[in-house]
Formats: sequence, structure tokens, C-alpha cells
Amino acid sequence: MRWLIVLSITLAAANGCSDQGKGERIPTQKQVNKSMEDVNRQMMLEEDAVIEGYIERRGWNMTKTGTGVHYEVISSGPEGPTAKEGQVAVVTYEVSLIDGEVVYSSEKEGQRSFLIGQDNVESGIHEAITYLKKGDKARIILPSYRAHGLSGDNDKIPPRSTVIYELELIDVR
Repeated sequence: MRWLIVLSITLAAANGCSDQGKGERIPTQKQVNKSMEDVNRQMMLEEDAVIEGYIERRGWNMTKTGTGVHYEVISSGPEGPTAKEGQVAVVTYEVSLIDGEVVYSSEKEGQRSFLIGQDNVESGIHEAITYLKKGDKARIILPSYRAHGLSGDNDKIPPRSTVIYELELIDVR
């Protein structure tokens, strides 16, 4: 909620400074951009703290990547190479929100295939899939900025939602 307050103050300052006759300064575009960057950075830190607490409460042993994606291989497939960008990944999945609501499932919608690094799936899934090999089952947590961001998916995933995948990499070709 703090990000909303900061955003409101920033916008009010930008809109309320139009009366130059009173000596008030209009913020520059650079100042507005800096304020927005600060708000986004704070939102990311707050979301990361929520995710870390969620993981800790469940006792999960997840690895965090440099981009904020968390993943854990729950069961390993046969030995083999990890998936690579440019390959087609075939997966089964269950997608839920951090509150536990299941929003998508291959049980209802069928398995999904996508070209790693190129097709229209969450950027965090493109990254996480490259840590898996054929047959691996994994749990993946995507912060909103690596999932559907500020807009959601315009269907079942609301804006700024952390998304949790239970995923199995069925095949890589």
C-alpha cells in the first residue's frame, strides 16, 4: 500500500504544480521517472519479502535466481541435459495464486507446448524451465514482474499477482 501512497503523492505533485505564478516548481520528467523507479523498487522488495515468508512457512527449499524467480525440483527425471532456449518444452502444470486459488491446470486444459525463450508464456517460466531436464517435477514461484506484471492476464490472474506453478517437464525436443 505504501507504493500507492507514494504514487499518489508523485502524481499530485505533478498535477498540482501547474500554477507557476506562486513560485511552485513543476517536477521534471526525470524527477517523475526517478519517483516511479523508486516506487517500483519498493514494490519489488515488498513482494519479495512476502514470497520469502511464504516459502519459509512451508519449509520449502527453493533456489532464487538473480531475477527473482524461485524454483525447487520436487522429483528428478532420468539423467540428461537441461532444457535450452530454442527447444520445445512440453509440460503439465497447475497454476495458482499465492492465496492458494488454482487458476489454470493442464488437468482441465491439457498439456502445453512452447518454444523456450520465444513463445508467449511468462518470462519467469522461460527462465525456470532451463533449470529442468525431461521428467523433472518442479515448484516455481514467479513474482508479478516475471509473470503478468501490472496488468494481470485479463482473465483469471489479477494485476501484480505472484504466481505459483507445479510443473512437470514431460518432454524437450
